[in-house]
Amino acid sequence: MLQNNRLFGKPFDGGKRMDHGGPQQQQQHPMEQQQPYNLQHPAMMRLYEVQKEVASLGSQVCTFSGLQNDRDYKRLERELTRLLLDVDQVDTEGKPDLQGARKRAAQEVEGLLRYLEENATHPSRLAIEDLSNEARRLVEEYVVAPQRAGGVAEINDELVDALQKLVLRLTQVKTEGRVPLRKARYRALTRLCAVQDVLEGRTQQQMLSLPLSGDTHEAVHCINQVMVKVSVARSQLVALLMGLSGRDSCAHLSRILTEMQVELDALDVSGNAAIRNYRKQVVEEINGLLKHLDLEGEGEDTRRYDLAQNNSIREIEAVRAHVSHLREGILRHCAMGDLSFRPKADLQSLLMHLDQVDTAKNPCIREARRRAVVEVQAVITFLDLCEALAHRQPGPNEHPSHRAVWMVLGSLSDLQAQVLGFDGKRADKSYMMLEELLTKQLLALDAVDPQGDETTKVARKQAVKFAQNILNYLDMKTDEWEY
Repeated sequence: MLQNNRLFGKPFDGGKRMDHGGPQQQQQHPMEQQQPYNLQHPAMMRLYEVQKEVASLGSQVCTFSGLQNDRDYKRLERELTRLLLDVDQVDTEGKPDLQGARKRAAQEVEGLLRYLEENATHPSRLAIEDLSNEARRLVEEYVVAPQRAGGVAEINDELVDALQKLVLRLTQVKTEGRVPLRKARYRALTRLCAVQDVLEGRTQQQMLSLPLSGDTHEAVHCINQVMVKVSVARSQLVALLMGLSGRDSCAHLSRILTEMQVELDALDVSGNAAIRNYRKQVVEEINGLLKHLDLEGEGEDTRRYDLAQNNSIREIEAVRAHVSHLREGILRHCAMGDLSFRPKADLQSLLMHLDQVDTAKNPCIREARRRAVVEVQAVITFLDLCEALAHRQPGPNEHPSHRAVWMVLGSLSDLQAQVLGFDGKRADKSYMMLEELLTKQLLALDAVDPQGDETTKVARKQAVKFAQNILNYLDMKTDEWEY
């Protein structure tokens, strides 16, 4: 007898998910422990054949991270539809047991079809694609198009900052724990972060006093030529990473870069330290490009994008738990008017701990660490402001505008205490009240006229930044971000 079959038990529901995000497998139904219908019956044998194919396709469906127009989506949809037709054509001869088995087999295939479509059309999946397309447009405009036109890629701080904002927006896309959505988000992030590394490397290279003059050494001319090729390869790599490469492939570009290394290695630069260093820098530049050419299989290993058991995430969560404990103690003492509890040394130690967390260049772990750092810094700035307010001794000649700024800072201190202790959602009345009160303080600062007093100008600028940081922290606490 075949074991663990689902034809006599409940099929899984493609709309439900296990912890890893795939269709939920049901536990064995009590009927499975009884002798099923004759397993040699043609109808039953065909249903078991279908079940084997469903098991094979199921694992592919549960990790498919593409869209409806992808080739793999169409293939999976076509094969599942074929299985559904095969099940429908099974002749049950009107026997209830066979009819039930056929019905469950059909439900299982339908569940996979539904799960496949849900993930490919999920709003989060579409959001990931929209952000990826936005990144492609930027790269096309600033890097790929100028290079193809025979010009020089326009790489500047504006482009780097725009890509960084897209990375942050990608990390904030909700996946609801679904493996396909996690995988899609991770793959988009790894490629975009790789592009950032390549472009930032280019920015640094532009600042070097290279290439050297060809009159210095006969090998310099060859290295200069390689440098030109490296510049072209960099743009090709960026195009590959963003899906703008046309006919190019990672394997082809890897061969080109490797040939450049061989060419450099064959040069005789003995006896000239400056030329050796020049060649070394170019080789390092090539190695930096080569390391990004192994992204074809990136994201296939679920450990990379399913971070629940990641050691770095565990470290970050341990720090956040410690920060939460210290924050509660600080707020409790402040509520009683006791400012003696100031664990700044502990908080600084936690910042150092976070700085040492290995992110393995994983953008989601980077974002988790960044958010933990913001949590620690929010508590430290609260303590600093409380201390400044407690020790403030205004003189008789203090400028009225300066006094007005300090009054706003006093209100901001009270509001920050409430923000630190807030544990609700954006739809809560308390959130909207805090947001409104903080906005009023910003308006109050905007209304302060320094009247030419430089001290007041500096104080007001710092107070505005402080108020905006509180608003940003409140926003971060309620954005329901996930790993």
